[in-house]
Amino acid sequence: MTPGLTRPALVATDLDGTLLHTDGALSERSRRALAAVEEAGVHIVVVTARPPRWMHDFHGIVGRHGVALCANGAYVYHVADRRLLVERTLATELVLDVAAVLRDGLPGTAFAVETADGFGREPAFVDPYPPLPGMPVGRLDQLVAQPVGKLLARNEALAPEVFLDRVRDLLGERAVLAYSGADGLAEISAPGVTKAAALADWCERLDVTPETVWAFGDMPNDLSMLTWAGRGHAVANAHPEVLAAADAVCPSNDDDGVARTLEAVLAG
Repeated sequence: MTPGLTRPALVATDLDGTLLHTDGALSERSRRALAAVEEAGVHIVVVTARPPRWMHDFHGIVGRHGVALCANGAYVYHVADRRLLVERTLATELVLDVAAVLRDGLPGTAFAVETADGFGREPAFVDPYPPLPGMPVGRLDQLVAQPVGKLLARNEALAPEVFLDRVRDLLGERAVLAYSGADGLAEISAPGVTKAAALADWCERLDVTPETVWAFGDMPNDLSMLTWAGRGHAVANAHPEVLAAADAVCPSNDDDGVARTLEAVLAG
């Protein structure tokens, strides 16, 4: 470990692009490093943009507590039990208001929703993933019968960076815009819902202070978490904004940067 650094009390890590390899796999080296750090008494927590339904293959790496902070902080989810512990959702009126503002300012924008029950989309929303069995497709006002953890927006007529910048301008303080790397996908959460807010609440439960937290990430949706933590690490493949804001840069996700850094924690 770098001289002068003390062992963290808690390690928070993003998944895609950070802990997982580019093909979505968790390396054996990373699995061993997480287990060893936890065995040494350091708390581990996964903080991800993934919805709860995308966590079930990773129940073995979420720590002994079994919990993941999902959907950019909207859900605290017990993975093995498939049980929601906390929901921080968008009010239905806010979902419809935000959608109206974006449709008016950015014609052609289409929407989808992530809820505790799964995923639903408007017919015009382009989803790169195979459709889920029974996935609802319909008008947005039909998709909000369940509370919405994330409102997703796409506009196929605009360049991704242009679309995201315009969404940010139009949203103002209405809601939180996050970008986790999916090309041209705007991820919209309730006011105050960020990875940092969810991590702060989790750390408070554990009586862990921010300065004793190490966080790892790669995309702009990780910035709040990296700057809240006492030490924020960007993987070498991270977005330029993340590289500029991080306290330290570790090797890339494909080079097991998180694992290498945690191994140094144990060696220190």
